[in-house]
Amino acid sequence: MWKHLSLIYLMLCLAVCVPQAFVPIARADFASAKASGERGDYATAYKEFKTLAEQGNAAAQFNLAVMYDNGEGVPQDPREAAKWLAKAAQQGLAIAQFNLSHMYLEGQGVARNYSEAMKWCRKAAEQGFVPAQYNLGLMYAHGQGVSRSDVEAVAWFRRAAEQGFVLAQYNLGLMYADGRGVPRSDVEAAAWFCRAAEQGDPKAQESLGRMCAMGQGVPKDDVEAAKWFRKSAEQGLPEAQYNLATMYAKGDGVLQDYTEALKWLRKSAEQGLPAAQFNLGGMYAKGQGVPQDLVKAYMWVTLAAAQGYSHAKEYRDIVARQMSPPQIEEAQRLARDWKPKGGD
Repeated sequence: MWKHLSLIYLMLCLAVCVPQAFVPIARADFASAKASGERGDYATAYKEFKTLAEQGNAAAQFNLAVMYDNGEGVPQDPREAAKWLAKAAQQGLAIAQFNLSHMYLEGQGVARNYSEAMKWCRKAAEQGFVPAQYNLGLMYAHGQGVSRSDVEAVAWFRRAAEQGFVLAQYNLGLMYADGRGVPRSDVEAAAWFCRAAEQGDPKAQESLGRMCAMGQGVPKDDVEAAKWFRKSAEQGLPEAQYNLATMYAKGDGVLQDYTEALKWLRKSAEQGLPAAQFNLGGMYAKGQGVPQDLVKAYMWVTLAAAQGYSHAKEYRDIVARQMSPPQIEEAQRLARDWKPKGGD
């Protein structure tokens, strides 16, 4: 039922924004460099940060890494970015440790090394740096740079989740839903999905919608399910768009409306969700919410079949019996030429 934990590791967008609380020396010079960067005078900012960085200022070293990473005031150079991040990280700057960990994780500017990624991520996490706590949870969950441990993953997700970090809240909900590292609990899963959903996370909103629809961990409530599916669908999540379309088609939690069902089903199908493609083909074949169009029906069911969707090939053959050879040829051409669209 539940998706695997996301493999997306969070890296903060590098920006010239380290608080001056981190600056041990030359506060006025640092403020000047920061102001230069903020107004887009990167050449001046680079010179000023470089001077401070060479004097050992950790915040300046971090910001110099930012400029190399972004190619601001200097040619883009991931190796130089990693070098200066390492200098700041070695002085204990958590944001530098976190970003250095990510560079080791991705092999950006340094050779990929999960052990080094884990080491620097842990240092940042143990300082209370919340995004690092989340990443550390992911690394434990996937066994990257460390022996896999769902118990440790849950512990680090919880630390970040309790501080309001939305991705950690969602992943902690998944751990409870799957019983990984904790006893399985629909109630706990729903509670964490709810906290993430209320912050606007589309995956959490879709997961909470499903729990409301099935009465898992929360009372069954189709109206509430439709509400959360809509919030997620409007952010472009294809699974939520499909689920909302299903509710409109059945009249669960909303007034039955095949036109609305078709709208959301199409959005999901256009992103490549096979269940949506199959059902959209069915609506075109039956003329539900749209004039009957066997060419489009065949095309959408063909796309679902190409992804191995159950019974799609059989249904395509049923549709084909009602079509002429030229219609089938046109539908096959449309299927070959089809390209997925992004969510909207």
